[in-house]
Amino acid sequence: MVRNDAVRTLSDMPTVALLAAGDLLHFELGVAYEIFGNPPREAVDGWYDVLLCGPGPVRVGPFRVEPDHGLEHLATADTVIVPACADIDVPPSPELVDAVRTAHEAGARVASLCTGAFLLGAAGLLDGRRATTHWAHAEELSTRHPRAVVDPDVLYTDNGSVLTAAGKAAAVDLCLHLVHLDHGALIANSVARRLVMPPHRPGGQAQFVASPVPARGDHVLADLLAWVLERLDRPLTVADMARKANTSPRHLGRQFRSVTGQPPLQWLLTQRVRRAQELLEATGMSVESVALATGMGTATTLRRQFKRTVGVPPDTYRRAFRSANPTPDP
Repeated sequence: MVRNDAVRTLSDMPTVALLAAGDLLHFELGVAYEIFGNPPREAVDGWYDVLLCGPGPVRVGPFRVEPDHGLEHLATADTVIVPACADIDVPPSPELVDAVRTAHEAGARVASLCTGAFLLGAAGLLDGRRATTHWAHAEELSTRHPRAVVDPDVLYTDNGSVLTAAGKAAAVDLCLHLVHLDHGALIANSVARRLVMPPHRPGGQAQFVASPVPARGDHVLADLLAWVLERLDRPLTVADMARKANTSPRHLGRQFRSVTGQPPLQWLLTQRVRRAQELLEATGMSVESVALATGMGTATTLRRQFKRTVGVPPDTYRRAFRSANPTPDP
C-alpha cells in the first residue's frame, strides 16, 4: 500500500491505458492489469493510473469485459498496452488502428503483447523498427509488414516509444521491463517477486521453439533425415549424406533447402542442438557426455553452438527445463 504522506493524485500518476477491444486473449490483458494495477509496498512515490479503454463491451476469452473509458482516452495516456488478439486473420478495425496511431502521435509509449503486434503493424508503428511476436506468427508479421524488422528469437523489443513482446510469458517480461524503466530495479524486482518470476529471463524465444522433422514418407528426403537422426553422435558430412541419398552434394543442397529451408550442415547442426536440449532436459548426463552423444565432440563446441542457437548456455537451459526425475548419466 502507498504511504498516505506520499500519495499522489491520479492526475499526477502516469496513465496506463489497456486496450480492450476486438476478440482479445484474457491472459495478456490480465497480466497487464495485475502488474500496472497493483502497486507494490515499495512504490511510496506513486504508481500508475490504469484505464480500461475500448469502444464498448468485448469478449476477452470466456469473459465479457466492459471498458470504463472510450478509445479517445488512449491519446491522453502515457503508455498504451495492446493485448494479444485471438485471430490474426481478422484485420483490426480502422477505429482501433486510428486510435492507436493517434495515441502514438500524441506522445504515448505504445507496447504490444504477443499478437497485439499486428495492430501496431496496421497502424504503421512497426515500420523501420525492430519488433517481435509469438514465434509461431513471426513470419506472418514480417510478410504483412515488410518494413518492420521482425526478430523471432527475442522475448521483447524496445524502440523507446514502441515496444513489442513475444508469447504469453513474454508479456510479463515486457511489463516488468516497463516498470523497471519507470520505477527502477528495486521496484521491478519487488513486482517480480510477487509474481514468482525472475525480473529478467536470459535468452529468447529460441529456447521454446519446436523444430519438427517432416514425417517419414512425405517428402524426398524422408529416409535420409531418419538415417541422419539415428547417427547424430557420429561425424557426418554433406558427402556422407549425398552418398546415402545416391545423389550429388549440389543436388542434395537444393533438396535440403526445398524441404527444410536450410542447407544440409545447418539442418544437421540444428538437429544436434535439439537433441542436446532433449538430453539436458531428460537426463543427468554431463555437458561433456551430451557433446559426445550429439556429435559435437567437446563441451566447448557444444557450449558455443548451443548458445548461438538457443540463446543461453547449456547449464542455464538445464536449470530452466530439467525434468523432476532425470535419467542418470550412464
